[in-house]
Amino acid sequence: MREFIDHSLGAEGMARSVVIASPADDSPLMRLRAAQLTTRIAEYFRDQGKNVLLLMDSLTRYAQAQREIALAVGEPPATKGYPPSVFAKLPKLVERAGNGDHGGGSVTAFYTVLTEGDDQQDPIADSARAILDGHIVLSRSLAERGHYPAIDVEQSISRAMPQIVAPEHLQAAMGFKQIYAKYQQSSDLISVGAYMKGSDPETDFAIERMPLMREFLQQGLNESFDFKTSLQSMAMVLSSNPQGGDTTAAAQADQ
Repeated sequence: MREFIDHSLGAEGMARSVVIASPADDSPLMRLRAAQLTTRIAEYFRDQGKNVLLLMDSLTRYAQAQREIALAVGEPPATKGYPPSVFAKLPKLVERAGNGDHGGGSVTAFYTVLTEGDDQQDPIADSARAILDGHIVLSRSLAERGHYPAIDVEQSISRAMPQIVAPEHLQAAMGFKQIYAKYQQSSDLISVGAYMKGSDPETDFAIERMPLMREFLQQGLNESFDFKTSLQSMAMVLSSNPQGGDTTAAAQADQ
């Protein structure tokens, strides 16, 4: 926590932040109350007309705290040891984020979710996906290859994106994911040299573009790019289709 305050937030960030900390060795009731207090403070600033960024680490520990309390009072375990009250409390917490009254402020919330053994069907992760507006999946295998941020673009999705971005941006993003997925489908054949160039034009194009795609998806800790630059970089990756012509999405995104 001290590292986050000193290095991530710094003096400038702390001047605009409220930090609520409840370490892992706190009682489960304290950890539960910390999450609720954090949300209530965010609601307070939202009601004042401010746009609030809420970061909570983590939703899993909130669920584990509720599990400890529920089991202690005799509630029977259900899904992988989690009592039913855990899944009743999760939506009550996260649904408090979002927009306030019309013309008022908002709370944009990011909740980290820990999974056991990278199991995407973990009950807490599964429940969070059903409630939240999207999810960013971090991949252990990407991190092991030194690919940072280790975001798995195939498994990550935003349900709010179609209502937020321009149609050409959405089209370009979907085209990017399709090319990336095409490469991943044949990655085993490619890695052992069993894929023959010319077998599939779309796969050939994906192999050609993969170095650019990996470069686009990686970013140093101290690097930053504005929205326009990122959109133009994505357009460059999609600058030609398998038949050799410009893609509509790329051409529009570059305008």
